Amino acid sequence: MCRTVGNACDARVTTAPLARAPPYTEPVAHRLKKEEAQQKALPWAQWRLSAPDPAFSLAALDPGAKPFSLGSKTADREQLDALALELDALQELFYADHRHKLLVVLQGLDTSGKDGTLRAVFGRMSPIGVRTAAWGVPSQNERAHDFLWRIHAQVPAAGEIVGFNRSHYEDVLVPVVEGQIDAEQTARRHAQINDFERLLTESGTVVLKFLLHISADEQRKRLQQRIDDPTKRWKFQAGDLAVRLKWDAYQQAYQAAVAATATPWAPWTIVPADSKTHRNLMVALAVREALQGLALRYPDEDPSLRDLKVV
Repeated sequence: MCRTVGNACDARVTTAPLARAPPYTEPVAHRLKKEEAQQKALPWAQWRLSAPDPAFSLAALDPGAKPFSLGSKTADREQLDALALELDALQELFYADHRHKLLVVLQGLDTSGKDGTLRAVFGRMSPIGVRTAAWGVPSQNERAHDFLWRIHAQVPAAGEIVGFNRSHYEDVLVPVVEGQIDAEQTARRHAQINDFERLLTESGTVVLKFLLHISADEQRKRLQQRIDDPTKRWKFQAGDLAVRLKWDAYQQAYQAAVAATATPWAPWTIVPADSKTHRNLMVALAVREALQGLALRYPDEDPSLRDLKVV
Protein backbone atom coordinates (compact mmCIF):
# COMPACT_ATOMS: atom_id res chain seq x y z
CA MET A 1 0.00 0.00 0.00
CA CYS A 2 1.39 3.44 -0.86
CA ARG A 3 1.34 6.54 1.24
CA THR A 4 -0.98 9.23 -0.06
CA VAL A 5 0.38 12.76 -0.37
CA GLY A 6 -2.47 15.13 -1.10
CA ASN A 7 -4.52 13.28 -3.73
CA ALA A 8 -1.52 11.50 -5.24
CA CYS A 9 0.16 8.25 -4.34
CA ASP A 10 3.80 8.42 -3.27
CA ALA A 11 5.16 5.06 -4.50
CA ARG A 12 8.54 5.59 -2.85
CA VAL A 13 7.18 4.79 0.61
CA THR A 14 5.08 1.77 1.40
CA THR A 15 3.46 1.07 4.74
CA ALA A 16 1.25 -1.55 6.27
CA PRO A 17 -2.44 -0.72 6.30
CA LEU A 18 -3.33 1.52 9.20
CA ALA A 19 -6.32 0.69 11.35
CA ARG A 20 -8.96 3.37 11.18
CA ALA A 21 -9.19 5.37 14.39
CA PRO A 22 -12.37 4.62 16.33
CA PRO A 23 -15.07 7.26 16.29
CA TYR A 24 -14.46 10.01 18.81
CA THR A 25 -17.32 9.44 21.20
CA GLU A 26 -16.12 11.15 24.39
CA PRO A 27 -15.48 14.81 23.58
CA VAL A 28 -16.13 16.02 27.11
CA ALA A 29 -13.81 13.49 28.75
CA HIS A 30 -11.06 14.16 26.23
CA ARG A 31 -11.38 17.90 26.56
CA LEU A 32 -11.35 17.73 30.36
CA LYS A 33 -8.16 15.66 30.28
CA LYS A 34 -6.47 18.18 28.03
CA GLU A 35 -7.76 21.06 30.11
CA GLU A 36 -6.48 19.39 33.28
CA ALA A 37 -2.98 19.39 31.80
CA GLN A 38 -3.40 23.04 30.90
CA GLN A 39 -4.55 23.85 34.44
CA LYS A 40 -1.41 22.29 35.93
CA ALA A 41 0.70 24.58 33.76
CA LEU A 42 -1.07 27.70 34.98
CA PRO A 43 0.85 29.60 37.64
CA TRP A 44 -0.71 30.20 41.01
CA ALA A 45 1.95 32.76 41.86
CA GLN A 46 -0.15 35.84 41.14
CA TRP A 47 -2.97 34.64 43.38
CA ARG A 48 -1.02 33.07 46.24
CA LEU A 49 0.93 34.67 49.02
CA SER A 50 3.10 32.37 51.13
CA ALA A 51 5.17 34.83 53.13
CA PRO A 52 4.44 38.11 54.92
CA ASP A 53 4.57 40.97 52.44
CA PRO A 54 4.00 44.57 53.54
CA ALA A 55 3.84 45.57 49.87
CA PHE A 56 0.89 43.28 49.14
CA SER A 57 -1.93 45.16 47.39
CA LEU A 58 -5.42 43.71 47.28
CA ALA A 59 -6.51 46.47 44.91
CA ALA A 60 -3.97 45.26 42.35
CA LEU A 61 -5.91 41.99 41.92
CA ASP A 62 -8.96 42.09 39.67
CA PRO A 63 -12.10 40.59 41.27
CA GLY A 64 -13.44 39.97 37.78
CA ALA A 65 -10.43 37.99 36.57
CA LYS A 66 -10.81 34.37 35.48
CA PRO A 67 -7.26 33.02 35.46
CA PHE A 68 -8.33 29.37 35.53
CA SER A 69 -11.28 29.61 33.18
CA LEU A 70 -11.44 27.20 30.27
CA GLY A 71 -12.96 29.83 28.02
CA SER A 72 -16.68 29.56 28.68
CA LYS A 73 -19.06 29.12 31.57
CA THR A 74 -20.22 25.81 30.12
CA ALA A 75 -16.69 24.43 29.99
CA ASP A 76 -15.96 25.71 33.48
CA ARG A 77 -19.09 24.03 34.84
CA GLU A 78 -18.16 20.74 33.18
CA GLN A 79 -14.70 20.93 34.71
CA LEU A 80 -16.17 21.77 38.11
CA ASP A 81 -18.58 18.84 37.88
CA ALA A 82 -15.72 16.48 37.05
CA LEU A 83 -13.66 17.92 39.90
CA ALA A 84 -16.51 17.38 42.35
CA LEU A 85 -16.51 13.66 41.56
CA GLU A 86 -12.74 13.50 41.81
CA LEU A 87 -12.79 15.32 45.15
CA ASP A 88 -15.37 12.87 46.44
CA ALA A 89 -13.03 9.96 45.67
CA LEU A 90 -10.06 11.78 47.19
CA GLN A 91 -12.04 12.56 50.34
CA GLU A 92 -12.97 8.90 50.80
CA LEU A 93 -9.29 7.96 50.52
CA PHE A 94 -8.37 10.87 52.83
CA TYR A 95 -10.79 9.56 55.45
CA ALA A 96 -9.58 5.97 55.08
CA ASP A 97 -5.94 7.06 55.31
CA HIS A 98 -6.67 8.89 58.59
CA ARG A 99 -3.19 10.41 58.84
CA HIS A 100 -4.04 13.97 57.87
CA LYS A 101 -6.47 16.78 58.65
CA LEU A 102 -7.66 19.48 56.25
CA LEU A 103 -8.90 22.93 57.25
CA VAL A 104 -10.37 25.11 54.50
CA VAL A 105 -10.82 28.73 55.54
CA LEU A 106 -13.17 30.90 53.48
CA GLN A 107 -13.10 34.61 54.16
CA GLY A 108 -14.87 37.34 52.23
CA LEU A 109 -17.32 40.19 52.49
CA ASP A 110 -21.08 39.65 52.36
CA THR A 111 -22.26 38.02 49.08
CA SER A 112 -18.72 36.92 48.14
CA GLY A 113 -20.00 33.35 48.07
CA LYS A 114 -18.74 31.46 51.09
CA ASP A 115 -21.87 29.28 51.34
CA GLY A 116 -21.99 28.73 47.58
CA THR A 117 -18.34 27.71 47.46
CA LEU A 118 -18.81 25.17 50.23
CA ARG A 119 -21.81 23.65 48.41
CA ALA A 120 -20.07 23.52 45.03
CA VAL A 121 -16.73 22.16 46.21
CA PHE A 122 -17.76 19.83 49.04
CA GLY A 123 -21.39 19.05 48.20
CA ARG A 124 -20.62 15.71 46.50
CA MET A 125 -18.48 14.43 49.35
CA SER A 126 -19.68 11.93 51.91
CA PRO A 127 -20.98 13.57 55.09
CA ILE A 128 -18.79 11.14 56.99
CA GLY A 129 -15.57 12.99 57.63
CA VAL A 130 -16.71 16.37 56.25
CA ARG A 131 -18.31 19.23 58.16
CA THR A 132 -18.53 23.00 58.20
CA ALA A 133 -18.40 25.63 60.91
CA ALA A 134 -19.89 29.10 60.49
CA TRP A 135 -18.64 31.93 62.67
CA GLY A 136 -20.75 34.84 63.82
CA VAL A 137 -20.56 37.37 66.62
CA PRO A 138 -18.85 35.78 69.65
CA SER A 139 -21.11 34.80 72.52
CA GLN A 140 -20.60 36.19 76.01
CA ASN A 141 -18.81 32.99 77.02
CA GLU A 142 -16.59 33.11 73.93
CA ARG A 143 -15.69 36.73 74.62
CA ALA A 144 -14.61 35.69 78.10
CA HIS A 145 -11.81 33.60 76.52
CA ASP A 146 -9.01 34.46 74.12
CA PHE A 147 -10.24 35.01 70.55
CA LEU A 148 -8.79 31.70 69.33
CA TRP A 149 -10.42 29.57 72.03
CA ARG A 150 -13.65 28.93 70.16
CA ILE A 151 -11.78 28.35 66.89
CA HIS A 152 -9.48 25.67 68.25
CA ALA A 153 -12.45 23.61 69.38
CA GLN A 154 -13.68 23.27 65.79
CA VAL A 155 -10.49 22.40 63.88
CA PRO A 156 -10.47 19.02 62.09
CA ALA A 157 -9.60 15.71 63.68
CA ALA A 158 -7.59 13.03 61.89
CA GLY A 159 -9.22 12.04 58.62
CA GLU A 160 -11.58 15.01 58.73
CA ILE A 161 -12.13 17.91 56.33
CA VAL A 162 -13.58 21.05 57.88
CA GLY A 163 -14.71 24.15 56.01
CA PHE A 164 -14.79 27.44 57.88
CA ASN A 165 -17.43 29.94 56.74
CA ARG A 166 -15.63 32.99 58.11
CA SER A 167 -13.02 32.24 60.75
CA HIS A 168 -10.58 33.59 63.32
CA TYR A 169 -9.80 36.34 60.82
CA GLU A 170 -13.03 38.06 61.78
CA ASP A 171 -11.15 39.07 64.94
CA VAL A 172 -8.67 41.14 62.93
CA LEU A 173 -11.33 42.64 60.66
CA VAL A 174 -14.41 43.84 62.54
CA PRO A 175 -12.54 45.03 65.66
CA VAL A 176 -10.05 46.89 63.45
CA VAL A 177 -12.68 48.62 61.33
CA GLU A 178 -14.79 49.47 64.37
CA GLY A 179 -11.79 50.81 66.27
CA GLN A 180 -12.09 48.24 69.05
CA ILE A 181 -8.40 47.33 68.94
CA ASP A 182 -5.39 49.50 68.08
CA ALA A 183 -2.47 48.86 65.75
CA GLU A 184 -0.36 47.20 68.45
CA GLN A 185 -3.17 44.83 69.43
CA THR A 186 -3.84 44.05 65.77
CA ALA A 187 -0.20 43.18 65.14
CA ARG A 188 -0.20 40.96 68.22
CA ARG A 189 -3.27 39.12 66.98
CA HIS A 190 -1.69 38.64 63.55
CA ALA A 191 1.34 37.05 65.25
CA GLN A 192 -0.89 34.86 67.41
CA ILE A 193 -2.77 33.66 64.34
CA ASN A 194 0.52 32.72 62.68
CA ASP A 195 1.58 30.77 65.76
CA PHE A 196 -1.81 29.08 65.98
CA GLU A 197 -1.74 27.99 62.34
CA ARG A 198 1.81 26.74 62.71
CA LEU A 199 0.68 24.64 65.67
CA LEU A 200 -2.07 23.15 63.49
CA THR A 201 0.26 22.31 60.61
CA GLU A 202 2.89 20.84 62.90
CA SER A 203 0.12 18.63 64.29
CA GLY A 204 -0.75 17.26 60.85
CA THR A 205 -3.33 19.79 59.62
CA VAL A 206 -3.17 21.18 56.10
CA VAL A 207 -4.45 24.77 56.21
CA LEU A 208 -5.87 26.27 53.03
CA LYS A 209 -6.96 29.91 53.28
CA PHE A 210 -9.05 31.58 50.59
CA LEU A 211 -10.03 35.22 50.38
CA LEU A 212 -13.06 35.50 48.10
CA HIS A 213 -12.33 38.84 46.48
CA ILE A 214 -15.51 40.53 45.23
CA SER A 215 -15.90 43.99 43.69
CA ALA A 216 -18.11 46.69 45.17
CA ASP A 217 -20.32 46.76 42.09
CA GLU A 218 -20.86 42.99 42.07
CA GLN A 219 -21.70 43.09 45.76
CA ARG A 220 -24.25 45.82 45.06
CA LYS A 221 -25.93 43.64 42.44
CA ARG A 222 -26.07 40.59 44.71
CA LEU A 223 -27.43 42.55 47.66
CA GLN A 224 -30.13 43.98 45.41
CA GLN A 225 -30.98 40.48 44.21
CA ARG A 226 -31.46 39.39 47.82
CA ILE A 227 -33.82 42.28 48.40
CA ASP A 228 -35.79 41.69 45.20
CA ASP A 229 -36.07 37.88 45.43
CA PRO A 230 -38.53 36.69 48.13
CA THR A 231 -36.70 33.36 48.32
CA LYS A 232 -33.40 35.11 49.11
CA ARG A 233 -34.69 38.01 51.18
CA TRP A 234 -34.11 36.10 54.40
CA LYS A 235 -30.37 36.40 53.78
CA PHE A 236 -30.47 40.18 53.81
CA GLN A 237 -29.93 42.19 56.96
CA ALA A 238 -30.02 45.94 57.34
CA GLY A 239 -26.56 45.74 58.86
CA ASP A 240 -25.23 44.58 55.50
CA LEU A 241 -25.67 48.10 54.15
CA ALA A 242 -23.93 49.62 57.16
CA VAL A 243 -20.94 47.35 56.56
CA ARG A 244 -20.97 48.22 52.86
CA LEU A 245 -20.56 51.91 53.72
CA LYS A 246 -17.21 50.94 55.29
CA TRP A 247 -16.01 49.19 52.14
CA ASP A 248 -12.61 50.92 51.97
CA ALA A 249 -11.88 50.27 55.63
CA TYR A 250 -12.64 46.56 55.24
CA GLN A 251 -10.49 46.35 52.13
CA GLN A 252 -7.60 47.82 54.09
CA ALA A 253 -8.18 45.45 57.02
CA TYR A 254 -8.25 42.43 54.70
CA GLN A 255 -5.13 43.61 52.92
CA ALA A 256 -3.26 44.06 56.20
CA ALA A 257 -4.40 40.66 57.51
CA VAL A 258 -3.34 38.81 54.38
CA ALA A 259 -0.02 40.65 54.21
CA ALA A 260 0.79 39.78 57.83
CA THR A 261 -0.50 36.19 58.01
CA ALA A 262 0.60 34.68 54.71
CA THR A 263 3.13 32.03 55.72
CA PRO A 264 4.81 29.00 54.14
CA TRP A 265 2.74 26.73 56.41
CA ALA A 266 -0.58 28.52 55.80
CA PRO A 267 -0.49 30.58 52.60
CA TRP A 268 -3.33 32.72 51.31
CA THR A 269 -5.02 32.25 47.94
CA ILE A 270 -6.86 35.29 46.61
CA VAL A 271 -9.86 34.09 44.61
CA PRO A 272 -11.53 36.51 42.17
CA ALA A 273 -15.18 36.16 43.17
CA ASP A 274 -17.23 38.21 40.72
CA SER A 275 -17.81 35.00 38.72
CA LYS A 276 -19.43 32.37 40.92
CA THR A 277 -18.53 29.52 38.59
CA HIS A 278 -14.88 30.50 38.29
CA ARG A 279 -14.67 31.14 42.04
CA ASN A 280 -15.84 27.58 42.74
CA LEU A 281 -13.56 26.15 40.06
CA MET A 282 -10.48 27.87 41.46
CA VAL A 283 -11.11 26.69 45.01
CA ALA A 284 -11.84 23.14 43.82
CA LEU A 285 -8.57 23.05 41.87
CA ALA A 286 -6.64 24.21 44.94
CA VAL A 287 -8.28 21.62 47.20
CA ARG A 288 -7.57 18.85 44.70
CA GLU A 289 -3.95 19.97 44.44
CA ALA A 290 -3.59 19.84 48.22
CA LEU A 291 -5.15 16.38 48.53
CA GLN A 292 -3.11 14.95 45.68
CA GLY A 293 0.04 16.24 47.31
CA LEU A 294 -0.49 14.17 50.46
CA ALA A 295 0.42 10.78 48.96
CA LEU A 296 -2.78 9.32 50.37
CA ARG A 297 -3.02 5.58 50.82
CA TYR A 298 -5.36 2.98 52.22
CA PRO A 299 -4.44 1.49 55.61
CA ASP A 300 -2.40 -1.70 55.69
CA GLU A 301 -4.54 -4.76 55.20
CA ASP A 302 -5.25 -7.18 58.00
CA PRO A 303 -3.55 -10.44 56.86
CA SER A 304 -6.17 -12.49 58.69
CA LEU A 305 -8.82 -11.30 56.23
CA ARG A 306 -7.19 -12.72 53.10
CA ASP A 307 -8.65 -16.21 53.42
CA LEU A 308 -11.77 -15.22 55.31
CA LYS A 309 -15.01 -16.47 53.72
CA VAL A 310 -18.38 -15.05 54.61
CA VAL A 311 -21.03 -17.78 54.97
